[in-house]
Amino acid sequence: MEEIRRSYSRLCKESGAEPQETVLQRLHEVPRGRLDLATQSLTADTCGALGKLLQKEAFVTELVLSDCMLSEEGAILLLQGLCANTVLQFLDLKGNNLRAAGAEALGRLLRQNKSIQSLTLEWNNLGTWEDAFATFCGALAANSTLRQLDLRNNQISHKGAEELALALKSNTSLQQLDLRWNNIGLLGGRALVSSLPSNRTLWRLELAGNNVPSDVLRAVEQAMDHNQDREATFRENQARARVLSKEVRHLQEEKSKQFLDLMETIDKQREELARSTRTSAARMGQLQEALNERQSIVNALKAKLQMAEAALALSEQKAQDLGELLATAEQEHRSLVQRQAKEHRLEQQEAAERESTLLRDLSAANEKNLVLRNQVDELERKVKSQQEQLFLTRQELTNTSAELKMRAIQAEERLELEKKRSRQSLEDSEHLRFKEVEHMTRHLEETERAMQERVQRLEAARLSLEEELSRVKAVALSERGQAEEELIKAKNQVRLEEQRLGHLEEKLRLLAQARDEAQGTCLQQRQTVAEAQARASQLGLQVEGLTRRLEELQQELRNKDQEKVAEVTRVRVELQEQNGRLQAELTAQEALREKVAALERQLKVIASDHREALLDRESENASLREKLRLKEAEMARIRDEEAQRASFLQNAVLAYVQGSPLRALSPQK
Repeated sequence: MEEIRRSYSRLCKESGAEPQETVLQRLHEVPRGRLDLATQSLTADTCGALGKLLQKEAFVTELVLSDCMLSEEGAILLLQGLCANTVLQFLDLKGNNLRAAGAEALGRLLRQNKSIQSLTLEWNNLGTWEDAFATFCGALAANSTLRQLDLRNNQISHKGAEELALALKSNTSLQQLDLRWNNIGLLGGRALVSSLPSNRTLWRLELAGNNVPSDVLRAVEQAMDHNQDREATFRENQARARVLSKEVRHLQEEKSKQFLDLMETIDKQREELARSTRTSAARMGQLQEALNERQSIVNALKAKLQMAEAALALSEQKAQDLGELLATAEQEHRSLVQRQAKEHRLEQQEAAERESTLLRDLSAANEKNLVLRNQVDELERKVKSQQEQLFLTRQELTNTSAELKMRAIQAEERLELEKKRSRQSLEDSEHLRFKEVEHMTRHLEETERAMQERVQRLEAARLSLEEELSRVKAVALSERGQAEEELIKAKNQVRLEEQRLGHLEEKLRLLAQARDEAQGTCLQQRQTVAEAQARASQLGLQVEGLTRRLEELQQELRNKDQEKVAEVTRVRVELQEQNGRLQAELTAQEALREKVAALERQLKVIASDHREALLDRESENASLREKLRLKEAEMARIRDEEAQRASFLQNAVLAYVQGSPLRALSPQK
């Protein structure tokens, strides 16, 4: 309250006036939003300060300014400040002698203020000035918040009543109107009665002391009773509608709760399904990664196996090249024998016999080589279809190639023996043979270079295979050292034999040593290939186990998917059932709504019938009252006549008794 007092004092000082002590005292004693300044003489400056204070003050809801003798200027300033107030509900301006300017200010207040519900204007002179009162009535017609209006003793004439009637036709909020002790008269009463059918909210209208006929008062009472009944039925309908709306909201809340519970269960099930799918996907990813790793290992081993096969194919190609070189050497030897046949027939026959034996051996070797080639082709075809038989076929290939090479070595040895034998007999043809030997040495050097390259390739393949064959590495290294030592020794021996026997024998022995070394490396590579194939078979078994495990997991995943699908279908069926139940309940609610609408229509019909019946009853009651009044008047007249007759009879009896002779004989009472 101190803040309100300080604000009031500040506003008074700003306007250049002194604050009134009585107002300060009343502001200090404001009880629960009620400011009572009744019977206080308020100046214009005080009214201006109060208007500015109440323009922003949100604490005062009831303002009493009765009998404050407000001036025109003070009333205008006060009401101008109240136009912007949004919390004031009750305003009492009784006995302030408000006139034209006050009526116009009140009109502005009613147009702009949207919070005042009760306005008391008793003992003012608003109706004296018709134009100003018409302005007030126009503002009342536009107002939508005022519920109670007191206009007693305001000198309202029949024209003012007509303006009020026009306002009541447009107003939709006013419920109580007090017009007692004015000058409305018959015309004003009829104007008010004519406006009442258009107004459905006014249920109390006081017209006593206005020289209004009784029939007009009865019509006003009937209209008020009708509006009261309408208000009562409207309130009952509102109460019923609120009850029905509460029930509908309760049902909707229950359905929404059920639906939310259902959605929560569905979300939980979906989360569980997502969690299970994530776990299964993670397991599948792990298994797939393990399978990919094993597959990469198998692919690496396959690549190494292919490299070994390629090296083996290269060695076989080199063997074929050596066979071709042998064939060319044999052809050259046959040509040389043919040339020397004329000179050395006997030696030629022996050489022919020996050559025929060698040719038979070579043809047998060639046939075996062809057979082996066919077998190799068959094995290659079988390798594509059956990798399990690769090891056996390669062993056979190695055995046959070893036999072939042994036979080739034996043939070479026989050839050397024949050459040694024929050297003695072919001393004359040394020059030609020297040329041929040089030619052969060149070929042998080329073959030696090719074999060295092949040895390097095989060494590279061996180095690549050493990564996977760590246990064989030491043995291979030791064998390699021994082979190198043997190679060095063989080279030393070859050099010594070169000095002794010549370039041809030296190159042939080097070729034989290279063949032996190539055969050893081929055997080692075949062993490594066999081990790699065994490991590949083991890995294949592991891959098969993993594939079986993967198939089992896929089967489990399919079973889980089927279970999920069954669960989802079950949940969908449940959802459909719940949706069906909800739809049924919604249809029931719609049926209830339709019933409510039908009941409301019935209520409206019943209300209209009730209104018509009430109107009929009211007319009947009015006619019965009139008849009752006539009967009462007639009964009163009859009573008067009977009383007169009784008095006449009594007088006659008394006169008779007084004039009769028996009165003298009767004892005195």
